[in-house]
Amino acid sequence: MEQKLLPGERIDDLQLNDLHIIQSEKGFRFGMDAVILSDFARVRPREHVVDMGTGTGILPILMSAQRTDAVFSAFELQRDMADMAARSVALNGLQERIRIYAEDMRQAAGIIGYGCAHLVTCNPPYGKQGSTLKNSSESVTIARHEEETTIDEWTASCAAVLRNMGRLCMVFPAQRILELTDAYRHARIEPKRIRMVYAKADRAPYLVLLEGMKNAKPGLLWMPPLVVYHPDGTETDEIDRIYHRQV
Repeated sequence: MEQKLLPGERIDDLQLNDLHIIQSEKGFRFGMDAVILSDFARVRPREHVVDMGTGTGILPILMSAQRTDAVFSAFELQRDMADMAARSVALNGLQERIRIYAEDMRQAAGIIGYGCAHLVTCNPPYGKQGSTLKNSSESVTIARHEEETTIDEWTASCAAVLRNMGRLCMVFPAQRILELTDAYRHARIEPKRIRMVYAKADRAPYLVLLEGMKNAKPGLLWMPPLVVYHPDGTETDEIDRIYHRQV
């Protein structure tokens, strides 16, 4: 379905199931963290998936290819971003499966219902309040820094829409992993599956992928590390697999 572009927008090919996305040429655009989170979060048949802080809608659009019978609710506070996401959903003909809400994710449970989701995904801002430089673009600043909402509030909002034994999957800076696990447990979400992300095998991890389960018993599965680049700078076979490239 053809969509009208606003000034400064472009359509990018996601190289997956003929999916495309509308993005701003100068504003916030999705990165590898969103792509690896979409791979890490395993959508099961007929699930209701909620994405908090969806930005351009990249996560529900990518995950829609995992299961054709799954449905998605996505929340984005910035109305211009939410509008862009909704137009991307329409561009791909996914209006019956993905609904975009231009709302604060802290209000999500009151809008779609408490305990309604099987799976929640979230790529929250990485910069801690008062500790990072602000970006000149307001949309990029809001997307990348904790301006109004802390990681505890993000996690609590995710937990509110999760059903009992529902799963929460997040990507977050590796150096803040203790904050993330604390936030999970404060929200009664038990960490169950973890994967560390390394730029190269001989470096410290820079991201962590964490799945937790609401009201579950303790027990953590460590997955093999995800290494992005070979020593020569080329991307690894695992990254090629995640991006659905032929290897």
